[in-house]
Formats: sequence, C-alpha cells, structure tokens
Amino acid sequence: MAAMTATPRVLLVEDDPQLGPLMAELLGDDFDVVLAPDGREGLRLALGEEWDALVVDRGLPLVDGVSLVKSIRARGLAVPILILTALGSVPDKVEGLDAGANDYLVKPFDSDELAARLRALTRSYAPPAPALLAVGSWDLDPAARVLTSPYGHRVELSAAEASLLARLAAEPDRVHSRAELLASVFDAGDTPGVVDTYVHYLRKKTDRTVIRTVHGVGYQLGGLE
Repeated sequence: MAAMTATPRVLLVEDDPQLGPLMAELLGDDFDVVLAPDGREGLRLALGEEWDALVVDRGLPLVDGVSLVKSIRARGLAVPILILTALGSVPDKVEGLDAGANDYLVKPFDSDELAARLRALTRSYAPPAPALLAVGSWDLDPAARVLTSPYGHRVELSAAEASLLARLAAEPDRVHSRAELLASVFDAGDTPGVVDTYVHYLRKKTDRTVIRTVHGVGYQLGGLE
C-alpha cells in the first residue's frame, strides 16, 4: 500500500467512456484519481504503481473485474479494493468479496457514498501478513517470489514466474487457457507463446509436475512433494 499522503491515490478501472471520467472528476476533490479503461490496463497499473485504493468495475473488457481482483490478491498485494457494479444480487456480492474485494457498491450509486467508502478504506485498512499459496506440499510466497519445501529448501522465482504460478495456485482446481493467463499475468503485446515459455522455466527450476498440461485447453496447477 502506498504511504498515506494528503491526497490518497486511487486507481479507477471503468470502461464506460462517460461514467469513468465523470467519476474521476467527482472524486477529484478528495483523491488523486487515475482512470484505466479496461481490465488489462487496470491490472498493469495496479501491479506497476503504488495505490491507496482501487475502484474496479465488474464488467470490464479483456480482464473482468473479479479476475482482476483475484490476480492482484494472488500476487500478495494488500491494497484496499472496492468493486463497483450493476450486479447487485447476494451471490454476486459474495463472489466479489470472496475474490478479495474489501467492499462492494451497486450501480446506480451516490458519489458522496462512494467517496465516504473510499475514505473509510484508506483510513482504516491495515494490510494483513502476506498470504502463502499451496503448491502441493510446498508454499509459495508471491510477494517474496519464493517457493519453500516442507524441509526448508527455497527456490527463488522471477516476477513473471511467481505471478504465473500464483495465478494457477489461486484456483488450483481450474484449467486456465493460455489466453486467460496471457491477459492476467503478462504484458499487453506479449504472444501466447510466452505462457509456454514460463511454464517451461518453472518446470526446469522445480519439477515437471508443478504445472499440468491439459491438452487442447491450457494449464492447471500440479504439485510438488
């Protein structure tokens, strides 16, 4: 989380070309707002800079809001996140909060309420200890980019390796397509082949069992003993 300043930095991820700029203007009295027009750009900015809070629309192009939140949490980032969406049913709210959001506000909303919720998040939020993710019997620390065996053996990972493994470990039962991994882990402009390359790197550093190939579909978390 960014060090608190007189004007907290807020990343607003909203694809509506009219609502996004309007929200940024309305929040501008209390916050330094940067607007991202889609999920991929939002994820890039969220990971590349320091923020005091994020406001994330749920129905985003390229990377949807829930997946964006999961990707951020999988990397160990503790920035407060508010999901803003037209989907207001209880199951929708539960899904968003379980993905790692701290708050959930349904459209249409009052701008004063949104600002008050952001003030509460940036005022009272205390980052938890970084969460470890299970990779078989090993532990992955996404923030430190380290895999640790039950016997204390450590494997250091690059930022991309750790991000890819964390994304798979966050949903270990799911098969992720190359397109999904490309959008949520790697930079815009990379080709799907970069996913295969980093899967190879991870297997070389650890074991071939660390990631399973599901032919014709994509990749799934495997395990390490």
